[in-house]
Amino acid sequence: MTKNRANRADDKDDDEDRKALGERLREAREYLGFSQEEVAAFLGVSRSALSLMETGQRKVDALELKKLAGLYKRPVGYFTGDEAEDFSFGADVKHLARKVSQLSADDRQELGRFADFLRTRKQKKEG
Repeated sequence: MTKNRANRADDKDDDEDRKALGERLREAREYLGFSQEEVAAFLGVSRSALSLMETGQRKVDALELKKLAGLYKRPVGYFTGDEAEDFSFGADVKHLARKVSQLSADDRQELGRFADFLRTRKQKKEG
């Protein structure tokens, strides 16, 4: 294979990887009910830059990916395809995730404490 052909094959692989990453980012954002505007503001980029990331037309740098993984509560490896993660939750859990995403950070922390309380209460009843 000539050098040019090898470079084109690598470029094609990079394009496919970037598109797959973008698709995972878009799905995670939509799953949590965030708008592109909200996520772009969180990252400090324009909405159009985020749109280009989600379509695979713009590279996502490592720091941006780390921030997005934290926001979306998924490991970086999930987005890069290095780790598979099962997010096959029922409709009720998906509904709750969308509602929770609309709460303030303080309210989400309070909700987390309440969930811990409910889990502890259930364990005491069972055990």
